Amino acid sequence: MTAARPEVLFICADPVGEEMAGLGIRCWELARALSDRASVTIAHGGTEESERDGVRTVAFRPHAPHALRELIAAADAVIAHPQWPLVDRWLRRSSARVVIDLYCPETLETLELRAGEPVLARRQMTATTLDRLHSSLRTGHNFICASDTQRDLWLGAMLALRLIDPELYDRDPGLREVIDLVPFGVPEEPPAREAQAGPREAIAALDAEGEIVLWNGGIWSWLDAETAIRAVALLAERRPSVRLVFMGVAAGHPAAATSAESARRLAGELGVLGSVVHFHDGWIPYAERAGWLTQAACAVSTHSEHLESRFAYRTRLLDCFWAGLPVVCTTGDDLAELVQREGLGAVAPPGDAVALGAALAHVLGTGRAAYAPALRAAAEQQTWRRVSEPLARWISQPRPPARPGDAPGALRPPLAQRVRERAYLAGGRAVLARRAATSRSRA
Repeated sequence: MTAARPEVLFICADPVGEEMAGLGIRCWELARALSDRASVTIAHGGTEESERDGVRTVAFRPHAPHALRELIAAADAVIAHPQWPLVDRWLRRSSARVVIDLYCPETLETLELRAGEPVLARRQMTATTLDRLHSSLRTGHNFICASDTQRDLWLGAMLALRLIDPELYDRDPGLREVIDLVPFGVPEEPPAREAQAGPREAIAALDAEGEIVLWNGGIWSWLDAETAIRAVALLAERRPSVRLVFMGVAAGHPAAATSAESARRLAGELGVLGSVVHFHDGWIPYAERAGWLTQAACAVSTHSEHLESRFAYRTRLLDCFWAGLPVVCTTGDDLAELVQREGLGAVAPPGDAVALGAALAHVLGTGRAAYAPALRAAAEQQTWRRVSEPLARWISQPRPPARPGDAPGALRPPLAQRVRERAYLAGGRAVLARRAATSRSRA
């Protein structure tokens, strides 16, 4: 008799569908990777509902999440990023194995994203983000993250909350059965060269001779689009064919719009807007990204030096490995170390436009084809099926282990956190739901 396939639920606050950012892409691809051994549903914060590639998607609203309650109750395993208090309570009370995805260091992202805002509002947002992190560390049976650097961060957080006790250590001294690596991945098959329309079709000012340096993600405040613009403006003086293309600048978050406008303004001040530097307004559908990646000569990713950049995992760089596109990026994170160590492109110090321009000149001069073997080898090591193995192992087990959060010495949530959670449950979530609806209508 064949054993029943486990019911696996992914919870994703971001939309999953035609247009996706990093969190949505990650949930979709991991769900697909598990779909041949489980019945998989993604509950997501968008509007699309469908069933394709063996995965069902249903919509929910993060601050009005009642659509999740029955899904959680029916699940054998739930994979979710840190949740708001109501959903966290349902997860805590469920019989499902709860796997918390910590690939995004949201607290550090919030510190950078909210820089410049009124101090009380910034403190409140940082506090609630930490509340959700700490609650998730108490609620999860297992945890995943993207790199060993991140794993060290989360192990430190677990130690600080007294979640690693002698009994847990004796069962699993390396704690790999508690927290393991599930990096961002890539598809099994590489994209066909020039298979789809790309920047040359979307941006009339790009001619066939231009060497495209592609910024293939959003423009966020923790990134450093300004240094990339300055570097390419300098490089264009001696390499007139170079063109910097921002693949997609539209985003619903006001901070992203502000960062994009600052980048556009700088390009105008330097006299390169529309000639050397080009902005594509709109978000490229996930299924259409290959045309942009295959037309480019190299990719660029720059960030400033701060805590977010130390622990982040620049997910869009994985698409470059998949497409055989060499990368020029700033140092300071795990993927930059990989680029330098494996010869996948070149690196430069944060904020140094001259060094970045030299790195771009070196990669462009070397040529894309020279990097292809190393990029192909890197991509083969990080296919979605390969990186999802810890999840596949856990969902195949008949019952979840003890939660680290149930350790006898684990610290209880402090009074201030309990007060914030009660305020959220009493009515704060309705306020946040209205704000989210207003933001969506303005986007």
